[in-house]
Amino acid sequence: MDLILWRHAEAEEGSPDLQRPLTAKGQKQARRMAEWLDSQLPEGCKILVSPALRTLQTVEPLGRKYKVVQEIGPGASAQDVLRAVNWPKGKEAVMVVGHQPTLGQVAALLVGGQEAYWEMKKANAWWIVQKEADDPDSFYLKAVMAPELIVK
Repeated sequence: MDLILWRHAEAEEGSPDLQRPLTAKGQKQARRMAEWLDSQLPEGCKILVSPALRTLQTVEPLGRKYKVVQEIGPGASAQDVLRAVNWPKGKEAVMVVGHQPTLGQVAALLVGGQEAYWEMKKANAWWIVQKEADDPDSFYLKAVMAPELIVK
């Protein structure tokens, strides 16, 4: 199973939290990362998105169908995300567009083997693969990409 974690791009400060829009910089970050992801994601990749405005605005430039999932919104736990994507039993590629610290905690749990706080920068994508569904030692980090590293 492939699991792609995409943190939302830079958003305005303020409240209510769920209504914070992307900044102009965040919109540019989202477009750049969407271009790269679109060229890399397998066909049929399932995309799950937090209900927050900033995650919806982050995924929009990708131009693919997605599903809004309340359970992966701000304040979700790593276990909430793993349940939502059916990890490790899922067979299809799944991308989650969500928030820090949750996405960093998911990465730490899967790659590092224990819950920890790993920093995931805004608009970055981390691609984690599990080769064998029944083998917890078959995880590996396939890619980490930042929008500023994408060359046009």
